[in-house]
Amino acid sequence: MEIKRAVTNKRAVVLLFLFLAVFVVLVGRIAYIQVTKEVKGNDLVAMAEERYSRSEVLPSERGSISDRHGSVLAEDIPAYHVLAVLSENQGKGNYIEDIERTAEQLAPIIQLEVEELTRMLTDGKDEGRYQIELGPTSRYLSFETKETIQDLKLPGIQLEEATRRYYPNQTFASHVIGQKSINEDIGSIGLEGRLDEFLASTDGSIEYSRLGRLNSPAENITLPSDGASVQLTLDTRIQASMEQAMSQVELEFSPEKMTAIAADAKTGEILAMSNRPSFNPNQHGQIENYLNYAVADAVEPGSTLKMFTVAAAIEEGYFQDDHYFQSGEYEIDLHSNPVRDVNPEGWGEISYEEGVHRSSNVLMSKLVLEDLGIEPFYQYLEDFGFSKSTGIDLSQESAGKLEKGRRSDAARTAFGQTSTMTPIQLVQAATAIANGGKMMKPYIVQEIKDDEGKVLQEGSSEVVGEPISAETAAHVRDLLRGVVTEEYGTGRKYDIQGVDVLGKTGTAQIAEQGGYLNGHGQYLYSFLGMAPYEDPEIVVYVSVTKPNLTTEQSGNDPVSMIFNAVMQSSMVYLDLEPNEEELLEEAEESGFDMVNVVGERTTYATELLEDKKVIVVGEGDRIDYQEPAEGVRVLNDEPILLITDGESRALPDMRGWSRRDVLKMTNILDLELDYSGNGYVVQQSPVAGTPISEGEALQVHLESTVPEEVEEMEEEQDQTETEDDS
Repeated sequence: MEIKRAVTNKRAVVLLFLFLAVFVVLVGRIAYIQVTKEVKGNDLVAMAEERYSRSEVLPSERGSISDRHGSVLAEDIPAYHVLAVLSENQGKGNYIEDIERTAEQLAPIIQLEVEELTRMLTDGKDEGRYQIELGPTSRYLSFETKETIQDLKLPGIQLEEATRRYYPNQTFASHVIGQKSINEDIGSIGLEGRLDEFLASTDGSIEYSRLGRLNSPAENITLPSDGASVQLTLDTRIQASMEQAMSQVELEFSPEKMTAIAADAKTGEILAMSNRPSFNPNQHGQIENYLNYAVADAVEPGSTLKMFTVAAAIEEGYFQDDHYFQSGEYEIDLHSNPVRDVNPEGWGEISYEEGVHRSSNVLMSKLVLEDLGIEPFYQYLEDFGFSKSTGIDLSQESAGKLEKGRRSDAARTAFGQTSTMTPIQLVQAATAIANGGKMMKPYIVQEIKDDEGKVLQEGSSEVVGEPISAETAAHVRDLLRGVVTEEYGTGRKYDIQGVDVLGKTGTAQIAEQGGYLNGHGQYLYSFLGMAPYEDPEIVVYVSVTKPNLTTEQSGNDPVSMIFNAVMQSSMVYLDLEPNEEELLEEAEESGFDMVNVVGERTTYATELLEDKKVIVVGEGDRIDYQEPAEGVRVLNDEPILLITDGESRALPDMRGWSRRDVLKMTNILDLELDYSGNGYVVQQSPVAGTPISEGEALQVHLESTVPEEVEEMEEEQDQTETEDDS
C-alpha cells in the first residue's frame, strides 16, 4: 500500500507541475496578447474594428470662387460615376447579362464608341472582374446624364455619387479662374491651381459599431474641413460684356488670338480679363490654349507705348504742343534703315500735338534720340514698370524685355517696336496717366475666407511708383483725348457717344522667322484707353492679332467692337454717368426746344414737326406719348418718338439709330433688348413694320459709321520698314 501511495503522490506532483506550467504559459500568453494585442502578427484591435466597426466618409466641399458681388464662378456640385458589375454571383438583374445590348444603349451617353465599350466589358468579364469603371468620360456626370442612364434600367449598371467642379458661366474668364484637374497626375490651372492650398478640402469620417452605437463619439467622429472661399475683383457684368464682344469678333474676323483687360484706374483691381482662344472649363481635355496672354504674352506692343514716350518727354520739359517737326522719315544712323511714318511722304511740318494725334513714329524717335536721351528714356520705361513683372496674383506672368543694345533699338522702342511688354504691364503703366502720376499695382484676388469666415488673405490697393507728375499726366490725357476726337486722330472709332474716351491706338508688326510680317491684317492691332476724360476711372486694353479683314476694314474695327462694348458696360455698372455736356452743347448749337404734342392729332403733330426726324409708332388718331418731353433741347437729327393711342403698334425702321435711341424706344414699349456691336443700327429683328407687343424681344446689331476718310488704318510703323541689322 505504501508503495502504491508513493507512486500516486509522485504522479499528482507531476500533474500539478504540468498544470502549473500550462497555467503559466496560458496566463503569459494572455498577458502577452493583452499587452501586444497581436496574434501571429495580426493586430487584434484592427481585426475587431474591421469585424465589428464600420466607417462612413463625411464629404467636404472645395472652396468656391466668386466675383466682387458674390456671383459664383466655380463651385462643387453633385456628380456621378458609372460602374459596371460583371460578377454573376450578384444574381439575376444585378449584373450585366447582355454586353452588346448594354454597350449599344450606354455608349452614346458616356461618349464612347459601341465597339470600345463592348471590348471593355468583355475583357473585364473574361478576367473575372467583379466590377469595372468605364473610363474618364463615365466619371463626373451631371444629374441630367445620371437620370438618362437610370431611365434605361440596364442590369448591372450602377451610379456612384461624387462631386465635380462646376463653372456656371462656361467660357468666362477661363484663363483666370482656370480648371480643377480630374487627373491627380495633372495639376490644375489658373487660380484653381495657384490657390489650391486654400481651396482644397479634407473629408471627415464617422465610425460606428455593427450594433449601431458609437464606441466613443469624441474619438470616432472626424469633422470634414471645407476649402476656403475666394472672392475676386472681377465684375461678372463687365466680364460678360467682354466675353460676348470677343466671341462676336472671333466669329466675324477669325483672328489668331485676342486679349482684353479692364481695370479700376484708382485701385488696380482687375474688373475683367479674357483671351481667345479660350475654353470651357467644364469640358476636360479640350483646351487649345493654356496661356493667359494677358500676363504671359510679351510682344512688341506698337503705338500704345507712345503715350509713355510722350509722358517722359513732357516730364523732362522737351515736349511742347506748339513745337514743330518734319514728318515722314527720320534717319537714325548710317547702319540702320530710317524710321518712317504710316505716310512715308509725311504730312509736312506739323506740331508735336498733331504728331501724337496722327501717331507719328518720326516724332517719337526724335524725342528719344535728340531730346530725352537714350539712358533717361529707358529709365522712364523702367519707372513705368516695364522689364519687370507686375506681381499680379496670377501664374505665368512674363516680365518682357527692354532692348538696349543699339541706337536703333531705342529709336524703335520709342514707338513700340523691338522691346517687348505684356498687356498687364501696359495696363499698370496706364494707371499712372489716369491716376495723376500714381501707378497702381494690378490685383485680382479680393479676399480669401476659411469655412468659419476668418479672413486668410486680403487684396488691397498699392501704389508701386510715381513715374510722372500729376501735371504731366493731365497733359498726356489732353493729347490722348485728341487721338479720339480730332478729325485726323487715329482713334476716331473709339469716340463713344456720351462717354469721353481717351487713349492710343496701336498697330504692331509681328516678328516671325527673323523678319516682320507684312500685308493687310497681318498685324497686332490694339487700343489702350481710359474714361472718363476729366478723371479716368477705368482703363481698358484690347489687342487683336492677325484678323481676317476685307479691303474696306481696318484693324480698328474688331478692336473697337470689344473696347467700346467693355467701356460702355463699365460706365453703366460702375455708376459712372455718360457725359451729357457735349450732347447738350451740340443741341444748343444746332437743336431746338421740343414742343408738346401729346393729345394732338397724329396728322397735326407730324405736320408741326415735318422738318424733324419723327418716328410714329402705332396707327392711332392721337398722340398718347412723346419722347423727348416738352421743353427738352433736341438735336436736329435726333429721332423723336411719337406713340399713338392705337392698339396695333409696329416696329419702326431703326437703321442709323444709336443704341441710346433704341433704348428709349424699348423702354417706352417695354421690349426686351438684345444688342450686339457698337455705333449705329445696321440690322434689326423683327424687321421694320412687324407688329410688336409689350415684353417681346428685339435684336439689333450696331456698327461704327465713322467716315472712311478719318479711319486712319495706322499700319504705321513700318509697313515699308525692315531691319537690315535685325
